[in-house]
Amino acid sequence: MGERGHVLTSDNRGQTWAQAANVPTQELLTAVCFSDEKHGVAVGHDEIALVTTDAGNSWQRTHYAPEARQPLLDVLCNGLDVIAVGAYGVYLSSGDRGLTWTEHEFEAQPLPAQKSADDEIGGDYHLNRIVGASGSRLYMAAEAGHLYRSDDAGKTWSQLPSPYEGSFFGILPLSGESLLAYGLRGRLFRSDDGGLSWRRVTAGTVAMLNDAIRLPNDGIAVVGLSGTVLVSRNGGETFELQQQPDRKGLSALLGVGMSELITVGEAGVKAIAIGAGK
Repeated sequence: MGERGHVLTSDNRGQTWAQAANVPTQELLTAVCFSDEKHGVAVGHDEIALVTTDAGNSWQRTHYAPEARQPLLDVLCNGLDVIAVGAYGVYLSSGDRGLTWTEHEFEAQPLPAQKSADDEIGGDYHLNRIVGASGSRLYMAAEAGHLYRSDDAGKTWSQLPSPYEGSFFGILPLSGESLLAYGLRGRLFRSDDGGLSWRRVTAGTVAMLNDAIRLPNDGIAVVGLSGTVLVSRNGGETFELQQQPDRKGLSALLGVGMSELITVGEAGVKAIAIGAGK
């Protein structure tokens, strides 16, 4: 999905694509999630929210606020519950798979071990990515080095210590308490204690990193601008840069087995074969 309300679907692992029949918007769509094979939610600019009950073939608009002049940047589906986040701290929740929405003022506090007497953090920072880990643990990556964690499925949030003051565009939960955070200028960091401490991971690039996924057998792939593809085969301890010759920016990806990625970006939808990695 992307500009002017385009939604493409594939039933053959990305070999061919078709435009969804009914998409009632021409807004830029930024993210999508599915709670099962049929039910999904897509979000985008002007706080547009769309829902599907037929695996993405048709969509219904359930929220739209052009007067707010702010985009939704990501969405997380968790059964009936959906959370959508975006620019200037916008935070929407739904308890019915996106049919109705409630807007909340986003607030986060430091974790108890780090809290001082007067600390209370709200926010108009851009909330760039929300992801689920195991159980009720959620994470968010935001601008200006902000990282957040929820241990109660998004009811409350805590601000995590950050290893970097630049923007983060994503966070990837790994096994156990481990996770990766990534963003501007090839910044890639790893935590093995749920985000309480971080260490830098060498990326071999200064390109902005946009998306990351887990692959089978402890594999991880990260993509970004300038055709950046980072591959790890040891659970994210080290990465190999597999630069794409066309240098076209990559914004999102899906894995197809162990050796192929389906990516979207400046070159449209593209299949990329990946090597063994490190």
